[in-house]
Amino acid sequence: MGNFLRAKKKGPLPIETSFSFPSPLPSWNSDEGFASGLIDIGGLELSQVSTFTKVWSVLQGGPDDLGVSFFRPTELPAGFFILGHYVQPNNKPLSGQILVGRDVTDAASPILKAPLDFNLIWSSQNSDVKQSGSAYFWLPSPPDGYRSVGLAVTNTPDKPSVDEFRCIRNDFTEECEAGSSIWDDDKDGISLLPLRPLYRGVQALGVPVGTFLIQNHSSPTVSALACLKNNSTNFTRSMPTLSQIQTLMQNFSPWIYLHPNEPYLPSSVNWFFKNGALLYQKDNQMSIPIQMDGSNLPQGGSNDGSYWIDLPTNNSQMEMVKKGDITSTEVYLHVKPMLGATCTDIAIWVFYPFNGPARAKVEFINISLGKIGEHVGDWEHVTLRISNFTGELLSMYFSEHSGGTWVDASQLEFEGGNRPVAYSSLHGHAFYSKPGLVLQGNSKLGIGIRNDTAKGTRMDVGERYKFVSVDYLGMAEPAWLNYARKWGPKKSYDTTKELEKVVKFLPKKLKERLEKMIESLPDEVLGEEGPTGPKVKSNWLNDEQ
Repeated sequence: MGNFLRAKKKGPLPIETSFSFPSPLPSWNSDEGFASGLIDIGGLELSQVSTFTKVWSVLQGGPDDLGVSFFRPTELPAGFFILGHYVQPNNKPLSGQILVGRDVTDAASPILKAPLDFNLIWSSQNSDVKQSGSAYFWLPSPPDGYRSVGLAVTNTPDKPSVDEFRCIRNDFTEECEAGSSIWDDDKDGISLLPLRPLYRGVQALGVPVGTFLIQNHSSPTVSALACLKNNSTNFTRSMPTLSQIQTLMQNFSPWIYLHPNEPYLPSSVNWFFKNGALLYQKDNQMSIPIQMDGSNLPQGGSNDGSYWIDLPTNNSQMEMVKKGDITSTEVYLHVKPMLGATCTDIAIWVFYPFNGPARAKVEFINISLGKIGEHVGDWEHVTLRISNFTGELLSMYFSEHSGGTWVDASQLEFEGGNRPVAYSSLHGHAFYSKPGLVLQGNSKLGIGIRNDTAKGTRMDVGERYKFVSVDYLGMAEPAWLNYARKWGPKKSYDTTKELEKVVKFLPKKLKERLEKMIESLPDEVLGEEGPTGPKVKSNWLNDEQ
């Protein structure tokens, strides 16, 4: 394996090629608003640039130990200025974007001003890392009342030109936070981290520039840099219309592959109700059949335990409903502004009447965990993030039990044009971008809950989607969406006893490891109670992570 990796490093790096979609992108022909190329955030026009000149590369560390590369944006539209430079890991094709700005006001106090100077904050000149020359990292020194939103990188000790760089007036900035590190130099005690707004949600105004931070391990702070703020009085003016969303779905709607052995299929919510789902109320032993459209479900309130949904009581009907119904399946779209309305997030929700039992891997042994992991009602989703500058797919979020993962468009699998693929895991229905096995637990020891994905039945989201909420268009919502309680009852079994049934034949050491691993898992994985619906989850109004 070591020889293979060394040989791989000698060849061209993935970043030396630029990512392109498999098929042509839609032509929007927009002079303003969505996909027009420009977004005005209140007198500051922004443009998204994806043409770069490489400044410097480090050839080790970071993802896949292939290093990272730094770029200066080029081919800026007339009158626009650089706000910061761009960095990307070398293990994937060049696919990034960075924002540049132009002041379109005649204000006495302009929104953009040149920095007074540049201060050197780190140089790789004395670093032991494998690199292409040396790099020098500069922090713009802003005038009073202004802030910097990005760093500059040069490959000589000469300072960058203040003429091509701009700082931002304070009232057009928001606080930032650092994302996960993409490269570290432990010897010098520094890390490179992407910047994003501290507050991210449908009403949050912060806009990421696409820049990065160098963080000193001895004084971790991001206060020197800011993100942008959308001050436009028409905050959602660059969001897509309903017909434009439909065009986006024609071009980017995912394919969802269910596992070939999946017994617990999705269904529409209406099919679930029509086939005997029951509503229960606390301290009331009587159940109520739910109307097909959910109109008799309690509306609003909170997840206070006063109501819950359960399967039919008739055993044969119960088993039928647990298996779901692929022919009735709908997927439910929630469309929302994100990142200061410079992006559109299309959350695609899938409902399963039943989540199957968990299965564990203990080294070379696979074990079904009895009832552990089972629960009534299972809501899973993927989210498409679309650039409101260009109308292209930037990334896709895959929900995975209690968390999830963002995957860049360049790393997605596509079929039938520009349509990404998602894989639903066996029994648990977590979504992943690639087929295979993902262990939730201790993968190094080979102990964890199995998440198996493979190409079985393929669902065409483009033929099954239904709008349930478009935040900025005031769309009427179905009654079931505003039901705030659990979609399944609390567990009716003892997790410890269930575990004893299935691990009693394991050697003591493996048994103890498995028990410890299961104790560390969140309730969402163990299935101790049914989930809440989409609108109650934190990502309904906030970013995915």
